[in-house]
Amino acid sequence: MFNSRYLLVSLCLLICAMSGIAQTSSPFVRTSGTAFKLRGKPYYFVGTNYWYGSLLGLEKDKKRGIDRLRKELDFLKSQGVTNLRLLGGAEGSGMINGVIRVGPPLQPTQAQFNDDVLKGLDIVLAEMGKRDMKGIVFISNNWEWSGGFQQYLIWNGLVPKDQETRKLTWDEQRDIVSKFYGCAKCKESYNQHLSKLVDRTNTVTGKRYADDTAIMAWELANEPRPMRPYANDDYKNWISDVSALIKSKDTNHLVTIGHEGFMGTESYELFEEIHANKNVDYLAIHIWAKNWGWFTGDKLADGFPNVVEKATEYVARHIPIAKKLNKPLVLEEFGLPRDNHSFDPTSSTEYRDKYFAKMLSFIGNQPGGDPAVGGANFWAFGGTARPIKGQVFWKSGDEYMGDPPMEEQGLNTIFDSDKTTWKVLSSTAKAIRSK
Repeated sequence: MFNSRYLLVSLCLLICAMSGIAQTSSPFVRTSGTAFKLRGKPYYFVGTNYWYGSLLGLEKDKKRGIDRLRKELDFLKSQGVTNLRLLGGAEGSGMINGVIRVGPPLQPTQAQFNDDVLKGLDIVLAEMGKRDMKGIVFISNNWEWSGGFQQYLIWNGLVPKDQETRKLTWDEQRDIVSKFYGCAKCKESYNQHLSKLVDRTNTVTGKRYADDTAIMAWELANEPRPMRPYANDDYKNWISDVSALIKSKDTNHLVTIGHEGFMGTESYELFEEIHANKNVDYLAIHIWAKNWGWFTGDKLADGFPNVVEKATEYVARHIPIAKKLNKPLVLEEFGLPRDNHSFDPTSSTEYRDKYFAKMLSFIGNQPGGDPAVGGANFWAFGGTARPIKGQVFWKSGDEYMGDPPMEEQGLNTIFDSDKTTWKVLSSTAKAIRSK
């Protein structure tokens, strides 16, 4: 006798099995506990911050643009560096907080978009796809160098006129940026900016971004901080709302916040709470030894033992949180100046190389339990660009390198000529491929 119940159960089991196969063989990066998976295998990565990669394809001069991009991607691939953190799009133009921001902007004025700017992101993603590379795309910025939250607040009249362009004090900057999370119009424009990215179809490949395997994750912003404790509740709500919005549009890609860790919230509890959100797939931390005062001035050699000790402790404090939440952790930014604080690409990088080796050693290698650190993106790749002699800071028309406009050009950039640093990076990349 035909048993319809048996057939129904069998069909359900088959569907579940097929779903499991699809999940394990997925060309999209997934999470499995504290690990990343790709095509059913563990995915550990050595990556870099290559924020300007989405701008190179817009250069009219092919040597400075598409030719440079392809050459640099080939170089990174040859070194085993296959995960790139990219700027999704800048907001506004001109001077802000005393610096000229990067561009051209995706959102030149509030709620008005220049879709042609996204052709640069189309190009880098298409080229990355050819090389089986993965990208983390950050949507906006806590800091001024791409416009970011400050620009939204300027557009909505929440920044005093005398503070719109001049260099701000730290307290002024905190007071301003903390208002973003309670500004409905600011958040609405951010959401439109987000939608321009997540809803886009690549003009080079014809793929919807939501279906593009070259993208690993959408990131809410670069280093979003509440900035003031009174903004904490609005900050938490914003993270929850935005991560849910992305997931409603794109179920293929991971979502992360773009966080610095304790230094971003001054609270391990708040860091844990926002990353516990069901729509946030993994944790990220950033480590800035110079900015955080772990060594003084140009005395890196004297302060280096303290740098290593504090950086190691910083990572160690965040690993238990990742394990508790059962989500992977990424060392998403870490950098160090060249020896003697030199900006000269020919100068030595002895201490940077040692520091990189230490930071990279955490990838997939935690003793006494499941590895929580799934990857690391060093700051930052400068490729074939070089600082201009006698000029400390970036100006419009200069080639982009790893250091944003407000930082000395060459300060934290890794050039393609830094052979000893690449030896550290490529040897680590080779070692983790066997994990």
